[in-house]
Parts: sequence; C-alpha cells; structure tokens
Amino acid sequence: MIGAPRSHEMLSVLCPMHVVLCPDGLITSAGPTTQKLSRQQPVVGRPFLDVFEIKRPREITTLEGLREAAAMKLHLQLREPPHRELKGVLMEGPDEGQMIVNLSFGISVVDAVQDYKLTAADFAPTDLAIEMLYLVEAKSAAMEASRQLNRRLQGARVAAEEQALTDTLTGLRNRRGMDSILSDLIADGENFALMHMDLDYFKAVNDTMGHAAGDYVLQQVASIMLKEVRSHDTVARVGGDEFVLLLRDVEEPAVIDQIATRIIERIREPILFEGERCKVSGSAGTTLSRNYEVATADQLLGDADVALYESKHRGRGRHTFFSEELRARSEAAKIPLPRAQAPQM
Repeated sequence: MIGAPRSHEMLSVLCPMHVVLCPDGLITSAGPTTQKLSRQQPVVGRPFLDVFEIKRPREITTLEGLREAAAMKLHLQLREPPHRELKGVLMEGPDEGQMIVNLSFGISVVDAVQDYKLTAADFAPTDLAIEMLYLVEAKSAAMEASRQLNRRLQGARVAAEEQALTDTLTGLRNRRGMDSILSDLIADGENFALMHMDLDYFKAVNDTMGHAAGDYVLQQVASIMLKEVRSHDTVARVGGDEFVLLLRDVEEPAVIDQIATRIIERIREPILFEGERCKVSGSAGTTLSRNYEVATADQLLGDADVALYESKHRGRGRHTFFSEELRARSEAAKIPLPRAQAPQM
C-alpha cells in the first residue's frame, strides 16, 4: 500500500488540480493549483459541496448524489467569486468511502490563468492546457507584432502623404497641398481670402549671390509669413518665389490689408546671408471667396494673379485687392492671362 503522504505527492504532480474527500465529504487534501482557487479561506477542511456547485449532469446537492456521479464528467462552478466554471471527474479512492476528484478549467483556462496568476508549474507537464497556453501566448505575441507593424506602416503612410504635400525647402505646403486645402474650403462653402504673393528682385539675388543665398531668402520669407498668419491659415510655396496664403474666416478687407502690409514691410528689410545683404520686396494680390456666387479654384487663383500684377504695375512692394475693373483693364491692355487660367497644352 502507498502511504497517504506519498499518495498526496503523486497526485500533486500528476493531478495538481485534485481534491481528496473523506467519507463525510470534507476535503482532506488538495493539489497545489486547487488551493490557489480560494481567496477567502483554504479549501482543505471544508465540505466539497460548500466550495463547489455541481451544475451537471444534474444539480447535485448531497454527498450521495455526488458519489453516484462517479466516473461521469462533472460541470462545476466555484461558489466563491469570480465563480469560475470547471470540469471534473470523480473516482472512489483506495480507502473505504474516500473520493478523489480531478478538476480542469476546460476552455476557460486562459481567463483562469489571468484570474489566479497561474504559470506552467501549476499544471501537469502532460496537460494539454500548457500547449494551449503556449499557442495563446504565441498568438498574442504575433498579434502585438502585427499591431506594431500596422502602426509603423500607418505612420510611414502618413509621413509619406505629408511629405508629398510639403515643400522640402521651406516646410510650407506645396502646390499640391495648397490645391487640396483650397478645394476643401470651396466645397465646404467657407469664407476665406486667397492672397498671391511673389518676391520682387529675387532673380537678382540668385544671379549675383548664388542659389544658396536664394534658398536662404525663401526660407526667411516663409518664416515671416508663418509668423504673420494664424495657426489655421495656410501658407504655400507654389513656385520658385511664389506664395499663396489662404486666410480663413476673415471678413474685413482692412484686416487682410494689414496682414499683407506687415508681411511686405518685413520682407523689405535686408536679409543677411554670410555677411551679405539680400534685398528683395514682396508684391501681393488678394481676392475674397465671398465675392463669387460659385467660386472655382482656377478663378480665385487667376483673379488673385490679376491683383498681384496690378501691384507690380503700380511700383511693386504693395498689396492690391481684385476687382472686376482690374479684370476689364487687364483684358483691355491685352495682358496675358495668369498661369492659373492659361490654356492647358
């Protein structure tokens, strides 16, 4: 005969989720994993039916009913929260009236591992639950790796889209980015001002001081423009020395004129590059979206160009608002249409 201590040791290794019942139905010993299931008081010394509720094969409330379910698959539930459901099988023990119940978490093993902070050491080495836990862990690791990869890909996509809409020299929106925002403003029916500004005498800077100086001037001008507008306005570089400003929710021409004047005055100040003074000025023309019954991007850009050329015609370094009178005068003078309205080749 195998002694009780040796028997308990064997059961704890082979069936770490077992309980041994005396003839009176008290739990006389329990496997190490079973003992972790009770947070309120130890399971040993308590009636089995006070710790576990038998749900099937039928609701068993007596020791006799439990004994009659020997060798049958049992569906149990812990009476103590979180009321974990278990599977079990009961067999008579070697001693008279003794019963041994082996327990299992079944498919709820993943939740149970989290609830009771179990590890592989809490299961028999041959228990398929270990393989299931490894698979779950591997799946979780793979899903996390997939999520991280998706985040990186999403970040790369956003960065690529942002780069495609950004002028690399100045950090402003490029022509494509400006077109997109302008299209949205028109579609949403917002009131905004479109200001077209370019630099006077910029070619002289490039010709006499080199393209590095010209690039530096463009960067400084971009910085000036950004400082003079609000965060929700848009400043775009749409050509070599050409810029478009989209000023949102600006109703008063006087306010727009103040913005343009401040930018022009700051651009007029000499820009130092490697100790040399780069002198440029800015000319600007503006049209307002509210002046159109049905605005189009080409019409807005073309009319802002007309106003810009009027500023240049009047001596440069100034700002002009578009008017139908300017359009009529430019057509009468046979001034070529601005690029925005030039026929597509």
